[in-house]
Amino acid sequence: MGVLDGLKPAGVFHFFEEISRIPHGSGNEKQISDYLKKFAGERGLECIQDALNNIIIIKEATPGYEQEAPYILQGHMDMVTVKKPDCDIDMTKDPLRLCVRDGRVCAEGTSLGGDDGIAVAYILALLDAQDIKHPRLEMVVTTEEETGLTGAQGIDLSMLRGRQLINLDNEEEGVIITSCAGGARVDVDIPLQWEAVQTDESTVLQISVQGLQGGHSGSEIDKGRGNANCLLGRILMAAAQQTAFRLAAVQGGQADNAIPREAEAVVLVPKEALTQTLDCIDKETARIKEELKQTDAGFCVVCRKSGSERQYEPEKCLTAACTKQALSCLTALPNGIIAMSEDVKGLVQTSLNLGIMTLKEETLQLSYAVRSSIDKEKEMLCKRMQEIAGQAGAETQVRSAYPGWAYRKESPLRDRLSTVYERMYGCQPRLQAIHAGLECGLLTAKIPGLDCVSIGPDMADVHTTEESFSIESVARMWDYLLAVLAEKQQDR
Repeated sequence: MGVLDGLKPAGVFHFFEEISRIPHGSGNEKQISDYLKKFAGERGLECIQDALNNIIIIKEATPGYEQEAPYILQGHMDMVTVKKPDCDIDMTKDPLRLCVRDGRVCAEGTSLGGDDGIAVAYILALLDAQDIKHPRLEMVVTTEEETGLTGAQGIDLSMLRGRQLINLDNEEEGVIITSCAGGARVDVDIPLQWEAVQTDESTVLQISVQGLQGGHSGSEIDKGRGNANCLLGRILMAAAQQTAFRLAAVQGGQADNAIPREAEAVVLVPKEALTQTLDCIDKETARIKEELKQTDAGFCVVCRKSGSERQYEPEKCLTAACTKQALSCLTALPNGIIAMSEDVKGLVQTSLNLGIMTLKEETLQLSYAVRSSIDKEKEMLCKRMQEIAGQAGAETQVRSAYPGWAYRKESPLRDRLSTVYERMYGCQPRLQAIHAGLECGLLTAKIPGLDCVSIGPDMADVHTTEESFSIESVARMWDYLLAVLAEKQQDR
């Protein structure tokens, strides 16, 4: 018996639980792609699986809908895989542990993958059902959306007949998304110089930033939440300006498009400077706590000295000069909101998020998700990062760039969805531009004249271990989707 058995709509929750048993983090989608291909084959549906593991499944119109214009329904099969430090799940191999709490579905110790597993579940339930009225359905499920929209960039859609697309990657019921920002990934590699550790002269200090909320780097970037990587860099830099400690290890974050909740560093502090170093850390921590008291009150810093439980004993460390140079670069690079829109009140126009920080053998690598609704502003921000990093002798790589999705002044699809929503729920849906990235910009470039909208049920804390979605909202949005598909089109 499944954890979600008994929830309605039964088909949607059945298939969500099915795919939750299959590991499907970004870059690890072959197994779930094969599952989707097999699913289509067992039902006699036309299916295309490409070299990127994207899936296209066609279901012909039901009787009476043969002359209606086809719909393209689209989502992505990959998820952001983050877990709590004490979680024993291997997210590359193990199933998720689903649970139901207070009317919501979540996962124990890990992200849930509701983004965008709920789209896949909706699509599978539609394909499986025999009693739903609909025109021809062209289901498009892409790969590696969370790490640069790679699947959408490479997919061939030339065989599709549809010119109206419903993206199912929205996280707020009652909202029809009409445009979104473009983005890119930026990796900064700061060169390192190592030396042997002299343990008799130094104290090993392990510094951990903890207790932050994290969140989606697009939809939560304006919430004032702390970025663990940036805050750790700030704390270390404050101490480095007073004492010549050396960095031995540093890491933080699990995905570049998730605001990191935790980060950790190991430093070697001259024994005579330990008290001064700890005092610098305490003072900077107090400043940050005051700044975050309204938006991220759980922030805390834990320090452990040599001999403490879980203490890491390094064999080598960066030189003092290299440590300061790396921290100077880290703290000089921008993070967070760069500009707000002058046209749409409250909309973030340009931002970036330092999602992953990793100390490698030759470099300290900083991985950012950059977003902007203005392409030129995105390009200028990337160039600004290159200039700042270059001052520290670092190399910068811009990758996985994708375009924004522009607002369409005339949209019969948007009008139809608004009409159906108002008839069902007695109010107009909210039309919204978002700062997070969607695949609609790439897909509209592939299909001339494509009319797009994005909808979905209420989700919370996506890209974190607290991710969840509302059971009742999933049901309402299922009913809404079925009503839209059943609506006779007057404007083709």
